[in-house]
Amino acid sequence: MAKPAPITIPTEPIGSIPRPVDLIERVARGDSEDPNLAPLYEDAIRETIKRFEATGSPVVTDGEQRKYHNFCTYCVHGLPNTAPDGFIIPYSDGHTRRLSRLTRGPFRYRRYADCYLDVAMRYAHVPVKQAVISPSALSLMYPAESIPDYSREQFIEDLLNEHGTEIRRCLKKGAHKVQVDFTEGRLAVKIDPSGHLLNSFIDLNNLALSRFSPEERRRIGVHTCPGNDLDSTHSADVDYAELLPSLFELKAGNFYIALAGERDRRHALKIIRKYRKPDQWVFVGVTAPVDPHIESPEEVRDRVLEASEYIPMEQLGTTDDCGFSPFSDDTSTSRDTAFAKIQARVLGTKGQATAIGCPAECKQHSRRPSACRAAKRGVLGGSSKAQSYGELRLEALLRRETLVRGNLSNLPIRPNDDTDRGARSPTGSSGRRGPCETDH
Repeated sequence: MAKPAPITIPTEPIGSIPRPVDLIERVARGDSEDPNLAPLYEDAIRETIKRFEATGSPVVTDGEQRKYHNFCTYCVHGLPNTAPDGFIIPYSDGHTRRLSRLTRGPFRYRRYADCYLDVAMRYAHVPVKQAVISPSALSLMYPAESIPDYSREQFIEDLLNEHGTEIRRCLKKGAHKVQVDFTEGRLAVKIDPSGHLLNSFIDLNNLALSRFSPEERRRIGVHTCPGNDLDSTHSADVDYAELLPSLFELKAGNFYIALAGERDRRHALKIIRKYRKPDQWVFVGVTAPVDPHIESPEEVRDRVLEASEYIPMEQLGTTDDCGFSPFSDDTSTSRDTAFAKIQARVLGTKGQATAIGCPAECKQHSRRPSACRAAKRGVLGGSSKAQSYGELRLEALLRRETLVRGNLSNLPIRPNDDTDRGARSPTGSSGRRGPCETDH
């Protein structure tokens, strides 16, 4: 029998790393866009990337050190046509977070995530990944009642344009991958068990993805998790069976799926095996940021082995379940703990990849289509029939006609006032423009 050839299993982070405490305290005392904070941000990014690379991570992020106030509203923070009393995200421990609410049109980003790449790539010696927020999350900014002289249809068009611009800018600047954060997917099922809200989110995100070519979508991924803030989740009690079948309908090439914190990982893996398209890579979560326990490389190795029973090795990767500090003021996890978990992921993935090999005559693997062969059959989506870029655009336009007639934000947990004492909302901006801000 031929000697097994080692298989390389890719491993990537999700995004955020806890900010240095002195940076959090300085920002809390003033304006996040204060130019005097620039050296602190720069130091935090440089040190984050240095520690990332010290773990042996083949791909890094900037740790979202400059994303204020969180992974979701960084792009609109400080806009003059928003208010802080928007959609409420309830967490299992009783605390809440709050999104911004759009008060008038037009909708525009104040900053694009490629500005974070500019800094990170100055310090990184390995590929840099960039996370962006999904259109479906930002769609919740449009209020239940219509905005005078600014229809929901126009808002959706503006939202899709801004999202597309952000991703293209990141790809153009050389991002290894652009990850679309879709943590609200599982939450949508909790809010609306009928599935209508989740379906509208999937449709909206596919409208965005349809604007990219098949080659571009191979560098775009979607991340899903049950949330992570102050060591608490917002939707871990939702069965993955309610989300994953719809998730794999997204026209993306990569999926980053939280699994380490699941009570029954095999249940989720069986669903992934059933609904994953042949040309979709799956990066399974092998470390749980919400859990203070630091996984050992051996634990990670065993989780990779478990996942390989359900996902072809040539389309399997590893990741963390979630970012370690999606909200900038979250200090529930230390930087040391975060990097220890990342190092365990890197070492455990590498150890498993070295241990697993596949002889050339292995029939089990020879029946599995490689990512290369699957890609040649057509665009992402799993059909054996090639689907042209134009056909995908037409499909998206038809979906859009249905989508804009719906109300994405008329949800039972949307607040009627701003008296929720448990809510944490971004602070206002002084109006001073920061280095990441755009001109429209």
